[in-house]
Amino acid sequence: MEYRTDLAVEYTREAEQEREETGPFAVTRLTHAGSRYVTVESPPFSDTVDTGELAGLLAAELSALLPETGPVLVVGLGNRFITPDALGPRMADRVLATRHIGGELARVTGLTDLRPVAVLAPGVLGSTGVESGEAVEALAAALRPAAVIAADALAARSLSRLGCTVQLSDAGISPGEGVGNRRPSLRRESLGVPVIALGVPTVVAAESLAADLTGDEGAAQSVAPRGARMIVTPREVDLLVDRAAAVLAMAVNCALNPSLSAEDFQALVS
Repeated sequence: MEYRTDLAVEYTREAEQEREETGPFAVTRLTHAGSRYVTVESPPFSDTVDTGELAGLLAAELSALLPETGPVLVVGLGNRFITPDALGPRMADRVLATRHIGGELARVTGLTDLRPVAVLAPGVLGSTGVESGEAVEALAAALRPAAVIAADALAARSLSRLGCTVQLSDAGISPGEGVGNRRPSLRRESLGVPVIALGVPTVVAAESLAADLTGDEGAAQSVAPRGARMIVTPREVDLLVDRAAAVLAMAVNCALNPSLSAEDFQALVS
């Protein structure tokens, strides 16, 4: 049986992966189907208050995937009213939009030479009647960014990866794919610019969890009542998502406008 996962490290062979230890973090790099993936393993977000070092590491990895110059559109995918799926919108709330800051406003606020950043949380089809991919494609056509950064909650194969793993990739992203609700993709082919995806796994399929805990592939059949597939999330998912959103937002902010400090960003987006 194939178990659902959004993490490249879980569906590629170890021989394809390059892993290195960086203090309390482990970084795995691999190339799959022509796309680059970077997976950062960290202490659990729910157990860690000081995440500044992780944000700095993620900012460096994100910078390596982005064009050096040009405006960037940051997109927070997901449903802010469903906690395990709220990572993207909560991250977007913390990203500093700078596209409108220029001229006299930039001078009087001391915010000169900022990289233009636009931020969007498009919501979900059931709430807006608009596919997130449609909204992003239309906005990208109007703004013509040099790149799009798309953040979303992910699904993992292994319980041990929930809330302590961050994946970055230049492969783009298919919203909802991790929970079997795949929507139109956000990729270079559809948007015409590089799409950098980042996310944190917040859910695992129940059949994956059963097999993972018992080592018995047959156990997966016992966790699908009436044939319905179930999704499992940690009890502390509220704390996990809030801290993960803050870390990802700080990483994005620092990668896009490194001249500002973490304290600057906290003051400007609070």
